[in-house]
Amino acid sequence: MTESNTASGAASPPPPPRPPAPAAAPAPAASAWNDSDATPSDAEMTRAANVLKVVSDAYSAKMVGQERLRTSLLVSLIAGGHILLESVPGLAKTTAASTLADTVKASFKRIQCTPDLLPSDITGNQIYDAATGSFRTVLGPVHANFVLLDEINRSSAKTQSAMLEAMQEHQTTIGGEVHHLPKPFLVIATQNPIEQEGTYELPEAQMDRFLLKEIVEYPSPADEFEILRRIDSGVLDPDRHVASAVTLDDVQLLQDVASRIYVDAAIRNYIVSIAYVTRNPGPYIGEDRARYIKYGASPRASIAFLQASRALALLNGRSHVLPEDIRTLRHVILRHRVLLTFEADAEGIRSEEIIDQIFAAVPTP
Repeated sequence: MTESNTASGAASPPPPPRPPAPAAAPAPAASAWNDSDATPSDAEMTRAANVLKVVSDAYSAKMVGQERLRTSLLVSLIAGGHILLESVPGLAKTTAASTLADTVKASFKRIQCTPDLLPSDITGNQIYDAATGSFRTVLGPVHANFVLLDEINRSSAKTQSAMLEAMQEHQTTIGGEVHHLPKPFLVIATQNPIEQEGTYELPEAQMDRFLLKEIVEYPSPADEFEILRRIDSGVLDPDRHVASAVTLDDVQLLQDVASRIYVDAAIRNYIVSIAYVTRNPGPYIGEDRARYIKYGASPRASIAFLQASRALALLNGRSHVLPEDIRTLRHVILRHRVLLTFEADAEGIRSEEIIDQIFAAVPTP
């Protein structure tokens, strides 16, 4: 306010106070969610830490930098979710996925998505066997522990929808017969944001089924120099496998331990409040910013925060979730769930900016 405005009495009234963050329903006692006998023991936390060290070391042996990508991949694996990677070509998305599968010694399939790809090319089909006079089922490449859908936005909407059942129900239906997918089952989908010709935008229903969406950025000059050195040394040779690996039982251990990480009622209310504000942003971030939000996050966002925060706590060696875990995960969980308007895109408003303002409006417990 200027001095002249004060003297003339033309000062505008102060803005109304921001309403308090929405209160969730009264939470039951913590024991209703976390039995003290069921929380991870010190021995289980130690075993989980040893498994994670093997996986992280094997990843770092091939991958240079990309620590955010490593964390997101491990969080998705531990939480039992799927991940969408967005970046320009050549940033080692395929290498990261194959390295993770090689480290776990799990089955890995890569599907190159093209406009002429059919749903049966992914899930499988029934083939007539003339010798027996009957049909036999041939399972598609989606029946693997790790499935890389390369450039998923190049496949048609019909083909994209073929993945919905697999991603959500962990099963496929071929000729009326249900085929369960192996455990663990992790879909790593990639999309190229700079090439739009011959692409199909992912529908909201499909986007919501990805636990996380990670933006893979260019390496630093030092990391790129190290990449060249490793190319010369043969470390990045595709025929060269990791020296040590973990088993599928070890992954099951990680998922079991993570599912019992303690999440306090205050953290749960924090998650619910954040989801509420994404759907009712006006009173909390101002109408001038709220108009950029087309749709808020669905309840899958709250579930994703609960599952991913447990996985992140386990990665950090903790048996309990902190508010910092929720804040760390805010972009990868909400950037594909808080949908912005065309006006926001035209004005260069990024979803991360809106998400940061939403978190600033909700008090941290």
